[in-house]
Amino acid sequence: MALIGNLSAILLIFLDAHLHIAMYFLLSQLSLMDLNCISTIIPKMASNFLFGIKSISFIGYGVQSFFFLTLVGAEALLLTSMAYNHYLAIRFPLHYPIYMSKKVYVLMITGPWIMGSVNSCAHTAYALHILYCQSRAINHFFCDSPAMLTLACMDTWVYEYTVFVSATLFLMFSFIGITCSYGQILLAVYHMPSSEGRKKAYSACSTHLTVVTFYYAPFAYTYLCPRSFQSPTEGKVLAIFIPCLPPCSTLSPTA
Repeated sequence: MALIGNLSAILLIFLDAHLHIAMYFLLSQLSLMDLNCISTIIPKMASNFLFGIKSISFIGYGVQSFFFLTLVGAEALLLTSMAYNHYLAIRFPLHYPIYMSKKVYVLMITGPWIMGSVNSCAHTAYALHILYCQSRAINHFFCDSPAMLTLACMDTWVYEYTVFVSATLFLMFSFIGITCSYGQILLAVYHMPSSEGRKKAYSACSTHLTVVTFYYAPFAYTYLCPRSFQSPTEGKVLAIFIPCLPPCSTLSPTA
C-alpha cells in the first residue's frame, strides 16, 4: 500500500504540469521520505522473518540507524512545513504564489533534510562508540536506539539525555508550528462565507492531521518515555508504527 500510493503520488506530481506548485512539491517530498523510511527498515525485517537470518552487521546497524533517524527527524519538520503551507493556501489564497516563492519552498524542502541528517550523524556516531556486552541479541524488529541501549556495558545516561533533548526539540518545534498554523486555519475557515469552501478546507486539513497523529504519538512514546516505563512488547508495537503507518496514511492526502 505504501509503495503503490507514494510512488503514484510522486509520478503524478512529476508528470502533471498543473501540480508543479509548492503544495504538491512538499507532498512529493513527504512521499519520498516515506518510501525511504520503509525501505530502511521493512526489507531487512521481512527477510529476517522469511529466511530466518535474524542478524545484522555492525556497519549495517550504523547505516540503518543513520538513515532511519535522518528520515524520522526530517519528516517531523516537513510536516510542520506542510501545516504552514496549508495556512498560507487557506488564509491568503490570492497571495499564496507570492508568499510561497521558489526560494521559500526550496528552503522548506532542504531544511528538514539538513537538520535531520545533522541530528542523525551525532546520534549514530555516539551509538557506534558505545561499549556493548558479549550478548548482542535484542528483543526488537530492527536496530532502534532504545533497544540497543539495553546491550550497553557502560552508563548511557549522557546518550539517553541527548536523545530526550533532541526528540523534545524536534517535537516541540513541530508541535508549536503545527498548532499555530492550524489555529489560524480554523479561524480563517470559520469566517468563510461558502460552506463548500469550508468543507474542502476541513477535508485537506483533516488528512494532514491524521498523518501527524499517527506519526507523533508513537514517536513521543518511544523517544521521550523513560525506559523503565516501557515494556519490550510495547516498544516493538509502537516502534513499528513509525516506519509503517504514516506512509500508508499518506494515501489519503495523496488522493
